[in-house]
Amino acid sequence: MPPSITSLADEALIAFDTLTDRAGNLVQPTLRLGVTGLSRAGKTVFITSLVHNLMHGGRLPLFEAAHSGRLARAVLEPQPDDAVPRFQYEDHAEKLIGERVWPDSTRAISELRLVIEYESASGWNRFFSGGRLCLDIVDYPGEWLLDLPLLGQDFAEFSLNATTLARSSARADLAGPWLETASAIDPLKPASETDARELARLYTDYLRACKADERALSTLPPGRFLMPGDLDGSPALTFAPLPNLPDTSAPKGSLMAMMQRRFESYKSVVVKPFFREHVARLDRQIVLIDAMQAMNAGREAVIDLERALADVLTCFRPGRSNILTSLVSRRIDKVLIAATKADHLHHESHDRLEALTRRIVERASAHIGSSGADIEVLALAAVRATREATAKQDGEDLPVIVGTPLEGEKIAGEIFDGKRKTAIFPGDLPRKPDSFFKAVDSNSQTMPPDINIVRFRPPLIEETDSGIKLSLPHIRLDRALQYLLGDRLA
Repeated sequence: MPPSITSLADEALIAFDTLTDRAGNLVQPTLRLGVTGLSRAGKTVFITSLVHNLMHGGRLPLFEAAHSGRLARAVLEPQPDDAVPRFQYEDHAEKLIGERVWPDSTRAISELRLVIEYESASGWNRFFSGGRLCLDIVDYPGEWLLDLPLLGQDFAEFSLNATTLARSSARADLAGPWLETASAIDPLKPASETDARELARLYTDYLRACKADERALSTLPPGRFLMPGDLDGSPALTFAPLPNLPDTSAPKGSLMAMMQRRFESYKSVVVKPFFREHVARLDRQIVLIDAMQAMNAGREAVIDLERALADVLTCFRPGRSNILTSLVSRRIDKVLIAATKADHLHHESHDRLEALTRRIVERASAHIGSSGADIEVLALAAVRATREATAKQDGEDLPVIVGTPLEGEKIAGEIFDGKRKTAIFPGDLPRKPDSFFKAVDSNSQTMPPDINIVRFRPPLIEETDSGIKLSLPHIRLDRALQYLLGDRLA
């Protein structure tokens, strides 16, 4: 984290919080796992499946503690942070398993404590350890994380960066109404609440249009504009960047001064507390991304995802701490970047999905690696909604995936009812991920992938003879668990 975005007072508060947490860890070993990702990446589904598989003995062959039979049980307990909303695991599990619908996406921060009881693989560790780990899962929107770089910017820098991005080829048509209105307003005119509300509305509409499936753009700060929560309508969220700012200080009572003040309030009231109370307290982090949605939207969306992830990953505090420094400073020593919805592709393309994801996070990986922290990339499906099969076409075997498309999904002109299964050929990803970062020619700015994006219903979970539901199927959730938790359960 660049030192300029935290003051000495911020660091003192972070040190106090860390010291308090460490004191509690002496009695109860705890690991705080952050789960984030940009919208539609599947954060809620990931957490629900992780908890369900650990609590119900899911098939986890590559999770060593489970495979070796050292896991005794996993149970939910009340979380330690009473001021943070609880992640409603039971409701989400019921939607996935009982109703076979995908749960609502993350709209705010939430937390869940899962206590894992295990037997250590080492006799020495069994002597000193109680074989009990509290896993505190912190779920928060990736859009909020994208706000952290704002702490190192003043209003003029924010306005310049936002305006430059809005005028890019991928966004100019979407940003037109806001840019036209904002450019016509004199920033030195007297402050007007009507102007502030109108500019904030137009800017929010522009961000919302960028986020839509057709564009699937990812760099969308301020994040709370799209997820305002209880701050909706507050002055801290009623501002917007202003193009063509004069290189002078803002006159008192001007629109420019109003926007500056509200931008600073947004940072102090919204962004700083989020960083100090949540991000700075994490031990490990998983970042989920929907790379296929970006690929489907085209080259500009892939490049924008790369930009957003670079911003996200540089906001963490990666590194390793020694015994003394860990008392007052928490570092994230492992970061997992997971490309979700791998079940939408045949397994032959999974390595290509991972290669593309590595290329997307290449720049940020160098920053994390230089800090001493580990970073890993994985293609997974927290809940597997399809199975693989083979179909004949023109005398050749064609690898397909089989699932139940969501009601209203349209494939080759056919609209599905949400009940009937079908097989589709998902297409092949290119062997070289760099092809997504280069225009096809001087007249083409996008490169749509040759893949079929189909939304499927969650799978039907079978029951045992005694009426017990089996665990949620997945792809590589066990590898994710081994990377994130394996050493803490050794």
